[in-house]
Amino acid sequence: MHQEHNLKATCFGEILWDLFPGKDKTAGGAPFNVGYHLHQMGIEVHMISAVGQDALGDELLKKLDRWNISSKGIQRNSDYPTSTVVATIDEDNEAHYEIKEGVAWDHIQLMDTDMQQIKEAKALVFGSLAARNSVSRETLFSLVESSSYRIFDVNLRPPYIDQELLLQLLQKSDLAKFNAAELQLVLSYLGKQYKDVKDGIFFLQDHFEIPEIILSRGASGATYFHGKNVYALPAAKVVVEDTVGSGDSFLAGFVSGRLSGMNPEEALEQAICLSGFVTSKSGACPDYTQQDIVAMQEVYRQQS
Repeated sequence: MHQEHNLKATCFGEILWDLFPGKDKTAGGAPFNVGYHLHQMGIEVHMISAVGQDALGDELLKKLDRWNISSKGIQRNSDYPTSTVVATIDEDNEAHYEIKEGVAWDHIQLMDTDMQQIKEAKALVFGSLAARNSVSRETLFSLVESSSYRIFDVNLRPPYIDQELLLQLLQKSDLAKFNAAELQLVLSYLGKQYKDVKDGIFFLQDHFEIPEIILSRGASGATYFHGKNVYALPAAKVVVEDTVGSGDSFLAGFVSGRLSGMNPEEALEQAICLSGFVTSKSGACPDYTQQDIVAMQEVYRQQS
């Protein structure tokens, strides 16, 4: 792995506390998790979000500081609280979330300093959840217009699925990441019948003019589409501790690889191994070094 430490990426969206039954609260939110893993993989991260003027907000900012991730783009809002999410784990080890409304990240303002960061960054990573409210949505659209490489982690969270918003964000994306259910939903919105996944993704690439699409296939691995080139790799074989944040770490592994000049297969392998490592640990943001992921890749190649 040959990461340059001056590569910059911006992550926009929700930053929050996940409340799991019988456990301590954990810091989370997809953009927050992606930012953590980009940082661990050698990318300089600028987070754009908002927390309340409260103790929970103080704790989140302290956590970012401990990780040496800049909190300059995290706004403080005295009118809305820091976000909390009540999470439950089902019998299949999958996480389900109840996301509280009227929270600080619903009201992210457009700041001149953030616009400057977007221009300096090699990528902007965003999802759709943080755009559920008009204030943050307008901010996101402005940031997207100024970014040179726009990465949309589709990452749908019912009931916050807005068809018009989803299609608008896809129209503005350079790279989009879907799982199978999200892919099926978007194709159904467009009334597209498709004979196989490849056919469906090629249709989306043409329809939205998206150069790159990643399809995460969970335990079956992942496929990356770049133009009409297709790259597929199986998942890493690990003992799963939990799946919280596995998609976020996957995306960070891929993006950090591509930004640092890896070819598609190398970036995809790094993404799969980072995601596998994270699912073998508890929580979305376990502690690790880049060397841990190199070791994971060596095991992965032997498995394959």
